[in-house]
Amino acid sequence: MSVFVLVHGAYHGGWCYERVVPLLEAAGHTAIAVDLPGHGDNPRPIAEVTLDAYIDHVCEIISSQPEPAVLVGHSLAGITITQVAERMPERQAWLVYLTAMMPENGQNRVDLAAYEGPEKMAARRVISEDGLSSTIPEEMIQPTFYGECSPEDVAHAIERLVPQAMEPFQRKAETTPGNFGTVKRAYVECLRDKAIPIDMQRAMISAQPCDRVFTIDTDHSPFYSAPEKLVGHLLELG
Repeated sequence: MSVFVLVHGAYHGGWCYERVVPLLEAAGHTAIAVDLPGHGDNPRPIAEVTLDAYIDHVCEIISSQPEPAVLVGHSLAGITITQVAERMPERQAWLVYLTAMMPENGQNRVDLAAYEGPEKMAARRVISEDGLSSTIPEEMIQPTFYGECSPEDVAHAIERLVPQAMEPFQRKAETTPGNFGTVKRAYVECLRDKAIPIDMQRAMISAQPCDRVFTIDTDHSPFYSAPEKLVGHLLELG
């Protein structure tokens, strides 16, 4: 049996995997939905919410597991899992990029916006006056994140979103072939994603080919819109 460590993306928390965890557990696996610092049940002042804080937290969780983990990162968490693999490659059985950022060495989220046009990314968020965090305009949340989700799931998710610290968007990935490059990678692409459009997903896959690529005909949030299909693909790796 495998250990799945599930890392949420920007604005979200471990709660977004609430449909996925029971399905993995029913298949006999261990599933851990992480609350990164500043998200979910892990509150932190926004100035302390950094990529290093994310990495440290995930590394601590993975270090406590009895075996290497299948590490899943959604959206912005692709950057976090990339750096976790660079730091602890021997503790990862697979990296799974769930319609996620997959940066090359020296790239950050802003650099990756070149694949879609920086103006599109900027239009989807509002930066706080102090420049430390951002939010998504209310009218853009559902079409950007939850286009194929039920109204009930959308409402339940929206009430739990939090401001996203800007620092993790800005930090550049630092990877090497001898660490990150040794870990098997899978990508789950989502055809109807409006946050990370499919052309952007495939440009990242082209730049850094993966060992496995799965496709789901759904939106940015397959943990709500297609949990059974998502888990089916994860079980192929675990």
